[in-house]
Amino acid sequence: MKILAVDIGTGTQDILLFDSRLDVENAFKLVLPSPTMMVHRKIQQATHQQAAVVLTGTVMGGGPAAWAAEAHARAGLPIYATPLAAATINDDLSKVEALGIQIIDDEDAAQFPPEVCQICLRDFDFQIILEVFQKFHIPLDDLAAVAVAAFDHGAAPPEISDRKFRFDFIRNQILEYNSLSGFAWQSRDIPKTLTRLRAIGESAKDLHVPLIVMDTAPAAVLGATFDPAAKNHDRIMIANVGNFHTLAFRLGPDGIEGLFEHHTGLLDQVSLEHYLLSLADGTLSNDNTFEDHGHGALILSDQPLQMDYPDYNLIVTGPRRSMLAGSSLGVHQAVPFGDMMLAGCFGLIAATADCVPYYSEIIHYSLGKINGLGTPPWEIH
Repeated sequence: MKILAVDIGTGTQDILLFDSRLDVENAFKLVLPSPTMMVHRKIQQATHQQAAVVLTGTVMGGGPAAWAAEAHARAGLPIYATPLAAATINDDLSKVEALGIQIIDDEDAAQFPPEVCQICLRDFDFQIILEVFQKFHIPLDDLAAVAVAAFDHGAAPPEISDRKFRFDFIRNQILEYNSLSGFAWQSRDIPKTLTRLRAIGESAKDLHVPLIVMDTAPAAVLGATFDPAAKNHDRIMIANVGNFHTLAFRLGPDGIEGLFEHHTGLLDQVSLEHYLLSLADGTLSNDNTFEDHGHGALILSDQPLQMDYPDYNLIVTGPRRSMLAGSSLGVHQAVPFGDMMLAGCFGLIAATADCVPYYSEIIHYSLGKINGLGTPPWEIH
């Protein structure tokens, strides 16, 4: 059985072709520029060439792509966007127009001459990935499923903070499912407010296999549970230190014991250690986290987690994990199946077992036969 897993981040998109006939460490994998970085480079090139830009397609991850679009407009160069593409920059299209980006409909976008730089926005492009694998004579016509992870703030109403809206959603999912795979859905079940993940589902609507989508941080944390260091603990903390967001989970035999989410750019090693220790001892406040410009915090267990060095019950993953290098907390950097970069993909494969129960036995066996690990106790239903 083969599953294509794609973890879409800010800097890279990490791709794993899981094959149950192989040891996981022998799976084919790719680490490529992220879709938003690809768009960023295309817009920058158009800016250098003084060319007009038309953005079409759908909502995708912003960040570098949005910054490049804003810079193009500030340079006094024409830039246009269809409504769905413009939502990549801001859900409030009046704010997009205020940046100097003109909103046009799809019919008008199709009328521009060839010299105008037309860029189609989307996070997931199966055709490009297919072509890469085909060049290495690896067919993808026998996939059992496709699983894609991306960060989704959700489309908050104008009167509600994006940070609060996202964390309220996270809290509700945990209270209902108490599982990291509770942040994964088959495409038909994606919540309506998760516009970016729904756009991925729309981009993959021609696939004839199940599509699973998942939030990136829970995917990375779930993948990190397959690091050999995790098997020594019934209770553990795993932090995903991403380029934009840091999210840490306390996990135990009964499931998720607590978590917090904050903006990585607003943290340094001292403040991050403070948040981790406060999560461990159960004193972390949702209100204080939000007032500190984070998203929020949730404590579900009043039993403190002892952060004892050198037992490594703090595991860290993510592209900015070096923020905790040299920490006195005794940090273990996750390398599930020997590959830190693919933690999110391993999490996606594990979550697929819950989203498509028909595949669960073979996935659990394949993920559990390395290093003597079974399915983590906090993921067994």
